[in-house]
Amino acid sequence: MKIAQRVAGITPSKTLAITAKAKELKEQGYDVVGLGAGEPDFNTPQHIIDAAINAMEAGHTKYTPAAGIPELKKAICEKLEKENGLSYKPAQIIVCNGAKHALYNLFQALLDPGDEVLIPSPYWVSYPEMVTLAGGIPVYLAGEEENQFKITPRQLEQAITEKTQALIINSPNNPTGSIYSREELEKIAEICIAKNILIVSDEIYEKLIYDGEEHVSAAALSKEAYDHTVVINGVSKPYSMTGWRIGYAAGNAELIRAMTNLSSHSTSNPTSFAQYGALAALQGPQEALQMMKAEFDKRRKAVVEMLNSVEGIHCLLPKGAFYVFINVSRAMAKGGYRDVDAWSQALLEQQHVAVVPGTGFGAPDYIRISYATSMEKLIKGAERIKKFVEGV
Repeated sequence: MKIAQRVAGITPSKTLAITAKAKELKEQGYDVVGLGAGEPDFNTPQHIIDAAINAMEAGHTKYTPAAGIPELKKAICEKLEKENGLSYKPAQIIVCNGAKHALYNLFQALLDPGDEVLIPSPYWVSYPEMVTLAGGIPVYLAGEEENQFKITPRQLEQAITEKTQALIINSPNNPTGSIYSREELEKIAEICIAKNILIVSDEIYEKLIYDGEEHVSAAALSKEAYDHTVVINGVSKPYSMTGWRIGYAAGNAELIRAMTNLSSHSTSNPTSFAQYGALAALQGPQEALQMMKAEFDKRRKAVVEMLNSVEGIHCLLPKGAFYVFINVSRAMAKGGYRDVDAWSQALLEQQHVAVVPGTGFGAPDYIRISYATSMEKLIKGAERIKKFVEGV
């Protein structure tokens, strides 16, 4: 069977390989501690579940407009105005099957073959593949740990060519948890505006920030920045709705219309009753979100303290999201491992702890763990990592 080159060339997920091995060990009866999942361990808040059930019982189980139901698009506009200081009309909003789908549609609508997209690393694993599938070329800018994994204006200027169409800014970041300050974003936006480059502002973790940090949307910096930015967001992470698959994009009406046309020929529309659940998430009580955030904060501090006590590894305290990005280069050298994939595989086989190797994020000296799991699992996982690294 012939497979199209654009699909055959997709890099296999590093996460899936570890996940498959972890599942195999679990089936053999081993107590495997999984620290890879990028989703909250809490169930979706009850009022959101009730809203979806009520929508189904009321007959909202049919097709909807390709860009989403009017009520949800209006609620997204209200959210962006109230929380981010951004004024959008419903025609500038598209509701998609998750923020990932919004990003996929964006690059399909934006890029022609050979167009370049600047991707700061470490990056979320799907960015390069989405760009490549759209015929674009990913261009990587290395964010150094000394700068909290963030890129500098100088790096940005040096990477821009005549083919550059967009820059992805993911703040708070997956996998590092880093957050760009207003001043940093202003300098980046100034360059993008001058060079007529689109800022793709992935803000899916905006509600999960700690220590009094401020979330700033690039689109809110100025009128010019607003015109040069597409905001990507959704309800998956803050409301523990990962399986509901509701995300959205806000931006230039012409671009949103092109993305909508694409959806009309691919997914038709986001799931009808899930949209009503998302409506309840945005307009309903926020206590569950605050509870989850408070618990994540406790876990964040505890797991970083535990990991930094292990000889041979270290990590920064993340400012947002629910991941810790851990430098294991010294531990790899000490153990004689050729790369982080082999190190992670050995950790799983010897101590039964599943982590995500950093190669999938463009950072081969690191691993990512998620603290969107129980404190019990985090403690057990940290203890086993210590045994593995220190040979205790």
